[in-house]
Amino acid sequence: MKLKGKTTIELTDVNTGEVTTVEHENMMTNALNIFFNHNPMGMFNSMSNSRTLRYFNKYFVPICPNLLGGILLFSEALEENGDKLLIGSSELPMGYASNNTNPYDDSKRGSMNLNESMAIDNGYKFVWDFATSQANGTIAALALTNYLGGAAVYGNTYDDTSPFFLMKQDDISGHASEIRILCMLAVEMDVENELMYSMKYTTEGIYIYKVHLPIHAIGLTDNLDGSTYEVLEEHVIVPSTFQFVDYINLNGAFYDGRDGYWYGFGNRYNSSGSATVYWIKISKADYSFTEGKWTLASTYLEEAGVQELTYGNRTSRGCIRNGYLYILAYNRKGIYKINVNDPADITLISLGITTNDYGIGDGTSPNCIMVLIEDILFGKEFMILADDTVVLTKGDDKISYLATPVFQWKQFLFSFTVNYRSIHLLTPYLATINNLPSAVVKTADKTMKITYTLTEESE
Repeated sequence: MKLKGKTTIELTDVNTGEVTTVEHENMMTNALNIFFNHNPMGMFNSMSNSRTLRYFNKYFVPICPNLLGGILLFSEALEENGDKLLIGSSELPMGYASNNTNPYDDSKRGSMNLNESMAIDNGYKFVWDFATSQANGTIAALALTNYLGGAAVYGNTYDDTSPFFLMKQDDISGHASEIRILCMLAVEMDVENELMYSMKYTTEGIYIYKVHLPIHAIGLTDNLDGSTYEVLEEHVIVPSTFQFVDYINLNGAFYDGRDGYWYGFGNRYNSSGSATVYWIKISKADYSFTEGKWTLASTYLEEAGVQELTYGNRTSRGCIRNGYLYILAYNRKGIYKINVNDPADITLISLGITTNDYGIGDGTSPNCIMVLIEDILFGKEFMILADDTVVLTKGDDKISYLATPVFQWKQFLFSFTVNYRSIHLLTPYLATINNLPSAVVKTADKTMKITYTLTEESE
């Protein structure tokens, strides 16, 4: 069967009663096919150590109005590509709605018309209503999305948990200590090729591990409970200058630069205004490296992170995006942006708030302060867009139990602590793409009704 979608937008002038109607058909992306035809890390299977598992018949089906239960409105046309599943900073929607009534004073969010939305003979008819105060602006494209994605997109001051839906969490605390430490120290995952790269600092050198995990394929003797792994390669590099600073714990962190290099930074928090940072840049191709030390005047930094292996703790207060290290300021009121190749290129981005030092995960122990998804940096109660614009959000826990970065594959996120591995669904995915023949403009003197009909057609 083939899915076919048609959108009708009705703009009604509340003063004159004049109605403007626009109709257009959409294309489907591969979001639903990927969801139903992949089961990475046994995401949909209950293991004896599964603490959390989301069941299809409660959260995902019927597809309408669950996996498809929200709508996103965009001011610019979207790339018509079936593999375009997620949006970045430049494509954030100007309006949205979920499968219920908007419970907040959110001027971007409309409400589903629960009387007119219904199953039809060969599909589903969605109807959303937007009041005069909602979703005003230019509308050039629409997309169906998950009902949670339509509730808050990537987060706002009303809700910033809906974008990150915990699919499954497994307790790995009973497994061998080696795999638990490797998972906690993961810096990069190549989910497509079932590889994980972990990095450990010691006074003897930096250990780099290339590890195979069963993610998409399971061997005859593999388990999917997180206990199966194979260390394919182990490399040790010995720097002469770079170090994690020893102060109670080892203070430092490794990051994936996403540019062919891993980066390490070692420093103590500093309130004096003269920050010393040890750095290393490691080639992923041949493990060659360069290293050095920065002295940053009038700069007040938190530690890049903490590595503590006795109890299995890892903290990260930074992230690398487009060649810049973003790291938390000591007073937690801002984020420093430092060029990894030129520390003279440094700016302080004010958050406008004092952020929580416990990171974006739940619990009361520090974990990851920021994670990078697409081109957006996510913190506890803020986002930093690609142009460094700060967007404040509610501040609820986003990712459950997080020590590593989040590793993105398609619309899924993978993450670890020394005790847990988690898989989250990024809910504001693009399930359809509907670029209008010409953009329409909704103003404060117009209401809007969107009818989106999705039907099953013969091939």
